[in-house]
Amino acid sequence: MNYLVTEKKPQTPGAIYENYEVFPARFANIYTVRQLLQLFRRAYGLFEPVDRVWRDPRGRYLDPFRPRIQAAGFASPEEVEADREAHLRAVRAMFETCDVLIFTLGLTEGWVSTVDGAVFPVPPGVVTEDVPDTGYAFHNFTVAEMKADLLAFIHALRRINPGVRLILTVSPVALVATYEDRHVLVSNTYSKAALRVTAEEVSREVPDCAYFPSYEIITSAAAGNGFLEEDLREVRPEGVAHVMSIFQRHFIDGEAGAHPPPRPAAAAAGVAGMADRIRAAQRVICEEELLERRGA
Repeated sequence: MNYLVTEKKPQTPGAIYENYEVFPARFANIYTVRQLLQLFRRAYGLFEPVDRVWRDPRGRYLDPFRPRIQAAGFASPEEVEADREAHLRAVRAMFETCDVLIFTLGLTEGWVSTVDGAVFPVPPGVVTEDVPDTGYAFHNFTVAEMKADLLAFIHALRRINPGVRLILTVSPVALVATYEDRHVLVSNTYSKAALRVTAEEVSREVPDCAYFPSYEIITSAAAGNGFLEEDLREVRPEGVAHVMSIFQRHFIDGEAGAHPPPRPAAAAAGVAGMADRIRAAQRVICEEELLERRGA
């Protein structure tokens, strides 16, 4: 497949190559629907957040909306701004030229600015101590909020790219931490249910927008936890390979309904080579794990 990459590795000698070509543009994981809508609005100058640069405990500078995109951070605020400008150009190119956009709904919990409503991929205090104690708040998005945000994003996207088709999925990876005052299992159940309802309602209402059940394939009782690691949270490479084999059958090969999907054990055995490749490529940054390490 022609996986679209609009933000290429820089050719400048000495340039840091972290996380280039991991995502179509170097935006890192987009966990909430509000983040997706915000990315679009920022790319087209429709929203200018008050937060421009954060400083980490080492004295290095971070992009508040991509705080872990570069482990060493940046040497100056000017470097952050220059990198962001190039990044948002690549984001615009991605939105304008993609034929199919696949978005995985990942989280309902997020952190927002009480000043301008900007939403961040991590709580500010996790990555920087250079922010005030006030000005940020935890927010757990509702189905109504996420549906409105997703519909607003799709409407805006199709104004600049009328022919784009969409595929929605829900992440099967369970929450590792929650900021709610309750057990993480309760928060996880709410999160997955709300995300799944949002995906269902939007895919039913919007033309050329499909839902692909990667969440159900991995977490259903039929799988018997066979696609999950021992922590019952992370998805084994064999599970990812199985999901992708079903995706290929229904979205690429044009053989939907031609034959039933293989049982999990058979699928894992049949896609061992793919699983090995996926295992090698699965080192994708996951900001949520920072919460567990910081005791949130």
